[in-house]
Amino acid sequence: MTFTFEGARVFLADQIVETTVTVNNGEIAEIGGPVQGERVDAAGLILAPALIDVHGDAFERQLMPRPGVFFPTPAAVIDTDRQLASNGIATAYHAITLGWEPGLRDVARGRELMQAMQDLAPRLLVENRVQLRWETFAFEALDVIDWALKAPLTPSLAFNDHTSMTMRAYDVPIQERAFELSPDFSIASLDDERMKKRTASKAHRAGLSEDAYIKLLGEVWERRDQLPKVIAEVAAKAHTAGAPMLSHDDTRAETRSYFRNLGAKVAEFPMVIEAAEAARNNGDLIIFGSPNAARGGSHIGSLGAGDMVEAGLCDALASDYFYPAMLAAVARLDQEKRADRLKLWSLVSEGPARAMGLDDRGVIATGKRADLVLVDWPEGQAPAIRGTWVSGRAAYRGQPAG
Repeated sequence: MTFTFEGARVFLADQIVETTVTVNNGEIAEIGGPVQGERVDAAGLILAPALIDVHGDAFERQLMPRPGVFFPTPAAVIDTDRQLASNGIATAYHAITLGWEPGLRDVARGRELMQAMQDLAPRLLVENRVQLRWETFAFEALDVIDWALKAPLTPSLAFNDHTSMTMRAYDVPIQERAFELSPDFSIASLDDERMKKRTASKAHRAGLSEDAYIKLLGEVWERRDQLPKVIAEVAAKAHTAGAPMLSHDDTRAETRSYFRNLGAKVAEFPMVIEAAEAARNNGDLIIFGSPNAARGGSHIGSLGAGDMVEAGLCDALASDYFYPAMLAAVARLDQEKRADRLKLWSLVSEGPARAMGLDDRGVIATGKRADLVLVDWPEGQAPAIRGTWVSGRAAYRGQPAG
């Protein structure tokens, strides 16, 4: 199928210009040529590379709309897919937690979700991929990781350690904890009443009593000495499969170095400047959360995404827990003049593509995959997606009432 966008201001790699863009057989065939095939009237709109989300877990609200209330997985996947399309996200890495907790984030539920995504793929509008959000203490997940690495669409693998985060000493702020595998890591007592307060929300999510959750946490913590060996084995398998690897919530240069040496060349949500600068100084790519940027700061007191963009310490913005945040983040950062508009848009398109090794998309250039969005962005107002194309196929078209 051949069609041409006409009348839009087009976000090219190095300029914003009103020109035509022709799509043929799912690829960008020509820029600046005559109208070919069907004409898409884009007057007054922006044509930009479609968004690429490298980490999003908002699908959990479709799986469990209320605490403890689960919906059928196929319905949740289909609704999530439609949300992605209407928010301009053509490629999404769903951050599926593979953890040791029962409930929403247990291993069996994660595998069921990935299987549903594969089964439903022909009916979905956008490219739904997976980030294996592996809790490194979850040895229960190893077989599922092996299975997932052989999926039709190669997943990414993110090393998470919320277990050590939970077990840090009570007087250590979350951003000041040491490298989790360091002998200097200070450990909290499970018998302290403060542990119940720290784990209450986790116990509720897992469907366990506070005492049962803490007992399970203690049993899992006994695995700590085995972690280096198991992490290295999983990293080697991911490398063999060609899966991009990320470390999550780094607080030390030592942490970033450890995971970089295992092949994880992406720092996801570094919490402190030491970790972010360690990533940049060693050529690693850096991801922050779009909600952080859209809200004007981190809700847990970590680094501000806007500040990191301005400092040149951010390569990509992820939806994290709210799909509309990606477009909202670009808008706020543009309003705050953190960078020029093309640079800001690259944070949700070309930057994520580089982080995931997707060299066929993320920019508007001939020969690239026609993953595109039409954006209505009146001066001084919030932007809105008017259309999303995935490999040249219309995944979403919106016609406002006015």
